[in-house]
Amino acid sequence: MEPAAHHGCAQAHGSGDREVKGFMKNQQVKRESIEWCQIWITHGDEDALPRVLLIGDSIARAYHAAVEKALEGQAYVGVYATSKSLGDPALLEEVAAVLKQYRFDIVHFNNGMHGWDYTEEEYGRALPELLATMRRQAPAACLVWASTTPVREGQALTLAPRTERVQARNALAQALMTKEGIPINDLFGLLIDRPDYFSPDGVHSSEAGIAAEAAQVAAWVARPCSESLSNGG
Repeated sequence: MEPAAHHGCAQAHGSGDREVKGFMKNQQVKRESIEWCQIWITHGDEDALPRVLLIGDSIARAYHAAVEKALEGQAYVGVYATSKSLGDPALLEEVAAVLKQYRFDIVHFNNGMHGWDYTEEEYGRALPELLATMRRQAPAACLVWASTTPVREGQALTLAPRTERVQARNALAQALMTKEGIPINDLFGLLIDRPDYFSPDGVHSSEAGIAAEAAQVAAWVARPCSESLSNGG
């Protein structure tokens, strides 16, 4: 899926800009044995260029540096990477805490590789709440959703059964993003036929995979960056 196939990025405000209330109140929080997050903001004291935030997990954390290098001179690129999953209210608190600190022009986001104790139904019900949080905290930002990448296993790095759950989550996300007019960076499609893009653990990317992901993410972000620059930031 190429950037040119879409009509730019979606503004964070729009027809779907409404809060999803009540879902989190009775939701049981399900966490992993180790939870973590990393926030990395560069050029925090400058505002001459558009500011980009990559939201994701360890996969986004891995390609962040290459995206930042590709967009050097075009944008400031930060990353918020976390193990928190959709369904966990702490994810929304962390997202809000990061977004409220700076004016972000573009937010490229994904969540889907963690939180396997949540059902796909729970995942889908939590997605609108994430959008609502981003729209409250970054109302002027352009949003780009990135699909969750496949999972492989074994020495041959064949597709793992968990990939079916990834596909189900991606389908739920695609339906919502299409409804809301948010373009989709298809990282799943980029990696599905490329076992060489995976590290031996079958989840994280090889050096070649990181380079490919970074190039595609940078291409998606560069177009909104150009539009922001031409409009005066």
